[in-house]
Amino acid sequence: MRKPILNLIFILIGLALLSCDEEVDPKLLPVVSTTEVTSISYYSAQSGGVITADGGYDIIARGVCWSTSQNPTISLNTKTVDGSGTGSFKSSITGLRSGSTYYMRAYATNSVGTAYGNVLSFTTAVITVTSATGKVWMDRNLGASRVAISSTDAEAYGDLYQWGRGTDGHENRNSQTTFTLTNSDTPDHGKFITVNSGNYDWRSPQNNNLWLGVNGTNNPCPEGFRIPTTAEWEEEMKSWSNKNSSGAFESPLKLPVAGYRYYGSGSLLNVGSFGYYWSGTVLGSYAQYQYFFSSSAGMSYSSRTSGFSVRCIKD
Repeated sequence: MRKPILNLIFILIGLALLSCDEEVDPKLLPVVSTTEVTSISYYSAQSGGVITADGGYDIIARGVCWSTSQNPTISLNTKTVDGSGTGSFKSSITGLRSGSTYYMRAYATNSVGTAYGNVLSFTTAVITVTSATGKVWMDRNLGASRVAISSTDAEAYGDLYQWGRGTDGHENRNSQTTFTLTNSDTPDHGKFITVNSGNYDWRSPQNNNLWLGVNGTNNPCPEGFRIPTTAEWEEEMKSWSNKNSSGAFESPLKLPVAGYRYYGSGSLLNVGSFGYYWSGTVLGSYAQYQYFFSSSAGMSYSSRTSGFSVRCIKD
């Protein structure tokens, strides 16, 4: 009895491998286009799509998907499901972050597979706060879902950027890591680049202009905003009631202790006890940042490969 069972197993494995290697005929997939993004607010937007052909099979699902990285897919949790069938449909995109740039496209699925429409990008509206120095800032860290309600509010921590990099996915706290450096201002991936030697930069050779002002090559802030300078951070700290994490949170900026990612491994460290915030100011091969914890606050410098918080200031 064993031989027939083994033969059946081998047949099933062979069929599975064949199906994996077989390419889907594009003619059997739906044809869909993405409609204009409208009604963009702080946390939501409207869009949709138009399905002009079903590929010969019924459309079983349609909607839009979005991400802060390009070319989003339905494998992400950030998608809508807006009925079935061909024709036009509308989609409500919710749960967005203020002041963030998103990439979005429509999709249509039949029994053969999923087709996608053209990719559109949009930036949600920015909520600002005026600090004690009279400067206008974003009211939360980049990537945060809300303004901090406490110094240790995890929903206000936001993302952790390597100095000089744009919003490409590496800033996500659980992004994958790689030891491979890049010679490009814009790596072709969203991995956190780890370094344990040399000038401790993710880019070789270094580029000091990546976060220089609103026109910096990789300025991750919304339009009209930029990374603050060391001098601007120092001015803010002078206005705090206490030069520590309590003073940072009690200030109009409501800065939380979001921790950081270690440049050598990408591990998360000091989350809930220390705050580290990039400035746009370089110091030799390093970059300067603001720090604070329970008993102190100040400015220091670090490897540009470290993953720190970003709070944008209006230019």
